[in-house]
Amino acid sequence: MNELELKYGCNPNQKPSRIFMKDGSELPIRVLCGKPGYINFLDACNGWQLVRELKEATGLPAAASFKHVSPAGAAVGLPLSDTLARIYWVDDLGELSPLACAYARARGADRMSSFGDFISLSDVCDVSTAKIIKREVSDGVLAPGYEPEALEILKTKKNGAYNVIEIDPSYMPAPVETKDVFGITFEQGRNHLKIDESCLSNIVTKNKEIPESARIDLLISLITLKYTQSNSVCYAKDGQAIGIGAGQQSRVHCTRLAGQKADNWMLRQCPKVLELPFVDHIRRADRDNAIDNYIGEACQDVLAEGAWQRIFKEKPELFTAEEKRAWLDRMEGTVLGSDAFFPFSDNIERARKSGVKYIAQPGGSVRDEDVIACCDHYGMAMAFTGIRLFHH
Repeated sequence: MNELELKYGCNPNQKPSRIFMKDGSELPIRVLCGKPGYINFLDACNGWQLVRELKEATGLPAAASFKHVSPAGAAVGLPLSDTLARIYWVDDLGELSPLACAYARARGADRMSSFGDFISLSDVCDVSTAKIIKREVSDGVLAPGYEPEALEILKTKKNGAYNVIEIDPSYMPAPVETKDVFGITFEQGRNHLKIDESCLSNIVTKNKEIPESARIDLLISLITLKYTQSNSVCYAKDGQAIGIGAGQQSRVHCTRLAGQKADNWMLRQCPKVLELPFVDHIRRADRDNAIDNYIGEACQDVLAEGAWQRIFKEKPELFTAEEKRAWLDRMEGTVLGSDAFFPFSDNIERARKSGVKYIAQPGGSVRDEDVIACCDHYGMAMAFTGIRLFHH
């Protein structure tokens, strides 16, 4: 099969719609369940490239959670701590496979953004991973294969309408890619740039020490950025992206947006949040929304009379700004990647508030020396990669 008709394009009025191979060859994908749409396939194809490259760079199983052609989360399969298992709502599932850990991390770091995601997995989907997917609100999953029992679990999701796609892991696209915009065909070489530890060799700060764990996190951030709509920055820690700022016109706005997401990830681990007394049988999405409000500016609103009774068994204490800052001050060893150079040191000032210690960015700004000096002031280590990672 070299063509697949779709219901419509990005919007219902955009018809006809299809995916096909221009050279007449077979499509490298096979739909095993459901009827994936145009945006589903865009997310799946971008996500597959991301997880394949993460697996190649780290040697670990990888997962990505995509929404609207940018990752909401990406991670590799490192074991989960008890706290992370709790905040990702998987502590009741027992021992998880490395691939399941990767998806729990990718899904859990920014659960608000991952709601209704499309999943990409680097490895054959196993039962452990399928059990997590089964319980989450998601549009579909792409993987190089599925264990028989895992496939049966996924086929029961959405009353049999859940989108399950299998991709040929040996497929490699042509070196030149094209797309049409306003009737005009754009052509460029495919971005086959390999990201590995050699990209981190040019450390320009006084601090030259980047430990192995931080190097893995920097690779995760850079590979994630390669498939994130630009401008973009990515905070990463403990084998996963914890804050992605995508599609912003200003770099510092990317840094602030992603930093806020990274802070939320950290705040969710605070005992005050972990022990929130939710009412019985509350849905995950409602719990996630309540937590996001409780740790954010809407804390007063969620605790207002008539509001908290719908969510909590008893009224929690206010989570004050001072308490939040004290908890965030424990955050350290975070890494930050950027798809283009930092034009001003304000990005570094914001990053340090989220515990950033290690940075990778292309370099090349006329204010590079100012940015380096700011990093030196805070004892950060920064590598100039010399590579730009714009994605549109």
